[in-house]
Amino acid sequence: MLKKFSNIVSTRLGFTAFLVLLFWLKSLFAYFFKFDLDFDNSFQILLAILNPLASTLLLLGLALYVKNTKLYYSLSLVIYFILTLWLFSNATYFGEFTDFITVNTMLASSKVAAGLGQSALNLFNFTDLFFIIDFLIIGLLMWRKVIRFDHRAFSKRAGFAITSLSILAFTVNLFMAEIDRPELLSRGFSNTYVVRYLGLVPFTVYDGINTYKTNQVRKEAKPTDVAEVQKYVSDNHAKPNPDTFGIAKGKNVIYIHLESFQQFLINYKLKAIDPTTKQEKEYEVTPFLNSLFGSKETFAFDNFFHQVKAGKTSDAETLMENSFFGLTQGSFFVSNGGKNTFQSAPDILSQVGGYTSAVFHGNVGSFWNRNETYKRLGYNYFFDQTYFNVDKSNSFQYGLHDKFLFGDSIEYLEHLQQPFYTKFITVSNHYPYVKFAGDEGGFPLATTSDDTINGYFATANYLDTAVKEFFDYLKASDVYKNSVIVLYGDHYGISNSRNPQLAELLGKNKETWSSYDDAMLQRVPYMIVVPGMDKGRVDHTFGGEIDNLPTLLHLLGIDNSKYPQLGQDLLSPDHRSLLAMRNTDNWVSSTLTNYSGRIYKTGTGEEITNPDPDTKKQIDANNKQSELQLKISDAITTGDLLRFWPSDGLKPIDPNDYNYTKGLQKAKVIEKKLGDASTSIFSQNGDKTTKDLWQTQSFQALHPELNLSQAGTSGSSAKK
Repeated sequence: MLKKFSNIVSTRLGFTAFLVLLFWLKSLFAYFFKFDLDFDNSFQILLAILNPLASTLLLLGLALYVKNTKLYYSLSLVIYFILTLWLFSNATYFGEFTDFITVNTMLASSKVAAGLGQSALNLFNFTDLFFIIDFLIIGLLMWRKVIRFDHRAFSKRAGFAITSLSILAFTVNLFMAEIDRPELLSRGFSNTYVVRYLGLVPFTVYDGINTYKTNQVRKEAKPTDVAEVQKYVSDNHAKPNPDTFGIAKGKNVIYIHLESFQQFLINYKLKAIDPTTKQEKEYEVTPFLNSLFGSKETFAFDNFFHQVKAGKTSDAETLMENSFFGLTQGSFFVSNGGKNTFQSAPDILSQVGGYTSAVFHGNVGSFWNRNETYKRLGYNYFFDQTYFNVDKSNSFQYGLHDKFLFGDSIEYLEHLQQPFYTKFITVSNHYPYVKFAGDEGGFPLATTSDDTINGYFATANYLDTAVKEFFDYLKASDVYKNSVIVLYGDHYGISNSRNPQLAELLGKNKETWSSYDDAMLQRVPYMIVVPGMDKGRVDHTFGGEIDNLPTLLHLLGIDNSKYPQLGQDLLSPDHRSLLAMRNTDNWVSSTLTNYSGRIYKTGTGEEITNPDPDTKKQIDANNKQSELQLKISDAITTGDLLRFWPSDGLKPIDPNDYNYTKGLQKAKVIEKKLGDASTSIFSQNGDKTTKDLWQTQSFQALHPELNLSQAGTSGSSAKK
């Protein structure tokens, strides 16, 4: 057996195959024991098992083109060593930062030194010997002459065949990956996704190409280019409304990100058969959110549109917290978020108002490159999946279910210094809208021919319940009255291709469904709850996610005129009721809608095929305005123009100052250092936890004095 093995590895092809096998085993060790690739199904596991082979064979196969014997073996071992070093470096880096090394990371030399220097020493353990023990094995086999040098040159034709085979294998791998995750490379969801589907080496190449492309555009930008942005901001600034400016000054800001939640769900009742009476009954889908929508404590907007494209949720975050758009292709967070300069909401509020900022999200931190982008936005803390106990009973492929996210976040939220700026990213109302089992499955399914639509109402109801329970906690812990809560839908939940199947549920005929109907379904909820206020109303102003930041800052008493924000305060009398969508052909105004190349009257949906001169003039003006806004936004994002923005009092952010590990410990250190001056919820509660205040409706019945149900109740509830 040993002689047969010796005969195989003593040929150049056999030696190359042996190295491929060894590196494949090391890659699988890293995939399953060092990285968290967050597998959702057996198909993804299969792809992960196979994906190291193609790229490893391609790179090690390059040595086969070398005729000189010593040079062939030297080059083979050098390539093998580099591959191993890269794999081990990423395993070490992932242990500290839960992400993979990117080109931008390598360019930030201090960060790499921190990640691969001290971290390597701290995190090295006995199992890491698996990365280097094979070198001892190879050396021993060569010393014992089990591996003998093959002096015969490998034919170029055979070498080309090996290269072609590896390229073919990678092509098949990519095709299989696209089956499970369409637009894997074009949308750039997550570094983890690319490694999981294609492997570490292809991820590095992919990242390098994207970095080169973005850097080339960035290099062409000049300091003088920022003048056009300044002019746009000045010309389009909407002055604050004196009746609302500063009414939330100094309050905590709490964002609740309503995943895939569309405006039509508000006040919607689903007709379904009652399992007990067997009679048709109307079920209110989101009773709690409905109550907020009509509250005197809420500014609610029923003509508020999402403005995202391929970056979906990350585009919504870009718009909401920066007041400019995502990219025409891919995700801005992924392509540019790790390197661009920002003047974002958490940074502005930190420097101007002394706010502490944090994000709570039960998915992997690298999804949409959040763990890097958030540092440049100025977020002090990012509590991602690593901070929560996530298993199959409380999560699905996009992360922790909403009730668990809110409830388990209290442990961290209560130690943040107030005022705080926080964001809770929910996921349970995410495609494919899987109905919950047990106590959470009480809401009925719709009965269309589309299962995606059928489950959408049940998961929305679950989200509604989760939000209500979080509001109950805010009230019970006395945080509610000193907070402003922003609830927003990030993007559509039902795609345009499915809208005709939805038509009947909306009281429309799918045969006459039009692009106008598609346009109106791009509306998402936008509510700003200001406890204690009595000026709340349902506002019919037309606006979009780009308008959030100016609106919020003015409510907090901060004039946004000097900051590079392209939106306008929705409450301002000067607000322009025109919103551009990321597709330059689409825009909506209070009078006209341009969608999919057709013009409609916004109020009636009547298509305009032959506009009169005045209407034509208005269409041209709206086209020009929306195109200009998108042009200015693209200049900011692709050219990184905010690095040239003139001083407006904000100090530049150094992303190296942020580290999202050990967040709770850091918050407690600050709390202890401040002592009696600490403003955290924990400190104000007599240094006692408020986690016991996270309760459900059974608790409310025992404590009517807390008035937790004043804003309505939800369909199903169970203590987590």
